[in-house]
Amino acid sequence: MTLATYIGLTLCLGGAAAFTTGRALARNWRAFWQVPAFCLLLAAAIQFLHYALFNEPLLSFSGILSAYITTLCLGAFGFFLTRRSQMRRQYGFLLHPTNQQGS
Repeated sequence: MTLATYIGLTLCLGGAAAFTTGRALARNWRAFWQVPAFCLLLAAAIQFLHYALFNEPLLSFSGILSAYITTLCLGAFGFFLTRRSQMRRQYGFLLHPTNQQGS
């Protein structure tokens, strides 16, 4: 796997798909354990694209592992950004109480 194919296919294309997947799971109030499962499927699809487009080995452990780590990091990042936004929007009153008694 060359650096250009890794950046173009795995990081840009697969990373964008993983980030969007993490956001979609968070928006629908799904559990976080679903992010690694979907990222594993994305990593397999990315490895297939490397195989089909650039004639790289299909069952390369290092290729699948690097794609999985990349998609998992970006998917988790998208999930936690969206979940943090949801929590602030729905439970913002816990962060900034308006009625402070006893002060």
